[in-house]
Amino acid sequence: MEAEALRILIVDDEEELVSAVEERLNLRGFQAHGVTTGTAALEYLADKPCDVVLLDVKMPGLGGLEVIKRIKEEHPGLEVILLTGHGSAQDADRGMQLGAFDYVMKPVKIDVLVRLLLSAAERKDKGDV
Repeated sequence: MEAEALRILIVDDEEELVSAVEERLNLRGFQAHGVTTGTAALEYLADKPCDVVLLDVKMPGLGGLEVIKRIKEEHPGLEVILLTGHGSAQDADRGMQLGAFDYVMKPVKIDVLVRLLLSAAERKDKGDV
């Protein structure tokens, strides 16, 4: 799958991280959009199609594990990659049980992230969920 065809939603409570990742992905041909709350992510997904969600696990308010649960209920074919700076193996396991495609630690190298996004989108296209 081509990067320029992919619509990526970035969800993290750190505005600087969202802006940086959004900019770097857009420069690589993705259609990236960022939001800073779980509620904003769910509202965005209700109105706009998306291929992959990059979702922070630890956020104030509606946390990443609750957001992935709702995403999988409302958009079962949508792939979600969990992102954390806290490294909790328990959160990783829980996220994978909830249907996450993968789990990466912050800071993640952009090349690693791009490969992961392409792999997740490929699985979504094949319907291997």
